[in-house]
Amino acid sequence: MTENEIGAIVVDCAIALHRETGPGLLESVYEVVLAHDLAQCGLQVQRQVSIPIEIRGLKFEEGFRADIIIEGKVLLELKSVEQATKAHKKQVLTYLRLTGLKLGYLLNFGEELMRDGISRIVNGTLD
Repeated sequence: MTENEIGAIVVDCAIALHRETGPGLLESVYEVVLAHDLAQCGLQVQRQVSIPIEIRGLKFEEGFRADIIIEGKVLLELKSVEQATKAHKKQVLTYLRLTGLKLGYLLNFGEELMRDGISRIVNGTLD
């Protein structure tokens, strides 16, 4: 399955979840339910994936945690804030660069309409 096909499933599941719950829940609630929904679609889903980083020869075993990684190809960063910022989008791009992944989504469940809370972020080009 390609990154774009996975992305389409992610968007559908995120919109369906947001329609059911609306904004205002904790990020952790959206994360657990979305991961479950994606797994129900037959996708391999990992939550809270620790990603080591190395800076100036110093290795940090837990440089950051990716909220969700799907099929080892697509990274999801979930938020539940009134409005996502440029810093949130830069965070996803940094995570993509550190993991070598090409496609990520910033999903802000705090928006009134989920479609306004979906940002697709590409690291380089997709095959």
